[in-house]
Amino acid sequence: MKRALRIALVVVAALLASVFIFHVAVRRAARLEAPSLELPRREVVSAQGLRRFGEAYARPVGGILQVGLSGTPVEIGYAHARLLYPEMVENEGILLARFEEQVPLRAARSLLMDLAQLRYREVDREMSADRLREIAAGSYGFQPDPYSHLFPTFQRFVYLNALYDISLSFEGSPLIGCTPFTFDGAATSDGSGVLARAFDFEVDEIFDRRKAVFLVREQGKLPFASVAWPGLVGVVSGMNLEGVAVVVHGGRAREPRASGEPVVHALRRVLSEARTTEDAVRLLAERSPMVSHIVIATDAHGHSVVIERAPGFQDAVRALPPRAATTNHFESELSHDPKNLRVREQTSTLPRRARGDALVAQLPTTETMSPAGAARLLRDRNAASGAALPLGDRRAIDALIATHGVIMQTGPRVLWVSDAPHLLGKFRAFDLRRLLSPDYDPAQDTAELEALPEDELLTSGEYAKWKAGQP
Repeated sequence: MKRALRIALVVVAALLASVFIFHVAVRRAARLEAPSLELPRREVVSAQGLRRFGEAYARPVGGILQVGLSGTPVEIGYAHARLLYPEMVENEGILLARFEEQVPLRAARSLLMDLAQLRYREVDREMSADRLREIAAGSYGFQPDPYSHLFPTFQRFVYLNALYDISLSFEGSPLIGCTPFTFDGAATSDGSGVLARAFDFEVDEIFDRRKAVFLVREQGKLPFASVAWPGLVGVVSGMNLEGVAVVVHGGRAREPRASGEPVVHALRRVLSEARTTEDAVRLLAERSPMVSHIVIATDAHGHSVVIERAPGFQDAVRALPPRAATTNHFESELSHDPKNLRVREQTSTLPRRARGDALVAQLPTTETMSPAGAARLLRDRNAASGAALPLGDRRAIDALIATHGVIMQTGPRVLWVSDAPHLLGKFRAFDLRRLLSPDYDPAQDTAELEALPEDELLTSGEYAKWKAGQP
């Protein structure tokens, strides 16, 4: 009996040692080293709600953070982390808490993180040198780092820049939502384009309540605006000063890769260089993606396209009609992919597309699309038939899960961004020609921004009642 017990103890000890050795080996093999950089020497100065870090700044506009960043990738990355340090700490803390809720056992969390490190040990291999320098500068600026026990700061920031791609690689991704509408020059008052989108991302509401509009003037690049959250200067929804607007949608086809250009970097590269939709198509085709997705692009001439992308697949480009809705299923050769067929069968992409098509068809051909009209489309909560759906129903265009709503007028270069909650708050106007001007001074900006009114669901109190009844 004692002999059997000794053998059992030896086996257990060996297993524990093996797990420890695996953990240490993975940490060493997967470690990503940040490059050495010369960093700006200054401090954040705050006064009357305005934070400054050299020429960079952050100021609240309603419930939205307006953030101005300029200079080299290193200057942008470092200023970003210093200016938005409190918000970035909060965001990561909430993500970590969600992870701990889903995986309560510490040993299981450690194993999952080890496996993730092993899979994504070369995730930085196809990231550009500029983006890696910017990420590194951000990691140096994010100090003290309360989460360094998980991964080194730079390594964790690299993972966070690929979080959209990593999330989409899972079958149950929370990113298979989103509905945009596009209108070309014939459907707008100034002959340009309108791209309106709801960015559905079913994560904690911090990404909704603390959304940010980044106004970026990178040295040697086209200035652009990105609607995202503190910690991400990549692009999921954005427009540049040339009037090129892009958004990304989740899609599912083919096998994801553990390296490649992250979606948010690809779209940022487009906004940094593209002057037309054709430029956007060409730039995206230059590099391979990590995961399948759908990009919608339009320009100052109102030329709108859908670009369907997947690893190992040549981008499929489809011109959109003058008025169109798009959701989350592929319509190119990728349409027959088993993963895409499951998206059609198991998600809300078809009901939302049917409702979007119905709304577009109902618009009078003589009506031009205004920001207010686009907001009504994004806030629609009915079925394709016109019948009202229950609040929060995923078949609705507005399922009350959007992290942000954006209406982009490509002619006047104006972004309208939804204040929380979701698409119900005011849509606030951001004039890119003014805000991206080199001589713009946020301290002198006292003008009240134009805004579209709140949704009646919010002002009537019905949303609060519905929210109180949620589990």
